[in-house]
Amino acid sequence: MNKETISKLNKSFEESAYEQDGVEFWLARELQELLGYSDWRNFVNAVDKAKESCKNTKETVSDHFVDVNKMIEVGKGGKRAVEDILLTRYACFLIAKI
Repeated sequence: MNKETISKLNKSFEESAYEQDGVEFWLARELQELLGYSDWRNFVNAVDKAKESCKNTKETVSDHFVDVNKMIEVGKGGKRAVEDILLTRYACFLIAKI
């Protein structure tokens, strides 16, 4: 991978960050797209492996991977809840390594 591509990906990653109460996080569904996963279930497999890696480093998984639900728009103005995961930078790193 060339330097320009890495720089572009890093910029996209940093621009996708959120902050709440001084805590930086990313949403898994957005990270899924950045990492090129087209299917949520395949991405969840990578997340599960990253959680296992997190456990192996003696980190508390729930400090880095927080399950949430969010409402999304569906046809004709309707909404429905979908699962998502709030991720720390460390969690994103573990997922990207998979």
